[in-house]
Amino acid sequence: MVAAARLDQTLAALADPHRRQVVELLRERPRRAGELAEAAGLTPPAMSRHLKTLRRSGLVEESHPEFDARVRVYHLRAEPMMDLLRWLEQTERMWSAQLAAFKAHLEQD
Repeated sequence: MVAAARLDQTLAALADPHRRQVVELLRERPRRAGELAEAAGLTPPAMSRHLKTLRRSGLVEESHPEFDARVRVYHLRAEPMMDLLRWLEQTERMWSAQLAAFKAHLEQD
């Protein structure tokens, strides 16, 4: 997948407040879908839809504990957030350069 398309998927996934809440919960530790639904105040089907979007974006992935393959534990993946961070840093550098050039232009007058 092209970097721009991955970034689009990350930003689209994070546009929903419930999905951002899931990301915040998973920052603390991996969790089961039921725990996430309860903490977010969502029904299990609604949480399933949000987790599907987060999985497709690459922000989360699921694993199954050895004691029970039916249980799904979700955790964050770092790569999409690192791509987002790099994009934000590049954008911030561009704006800093633009503002510095504007300041220099104003100080010439």
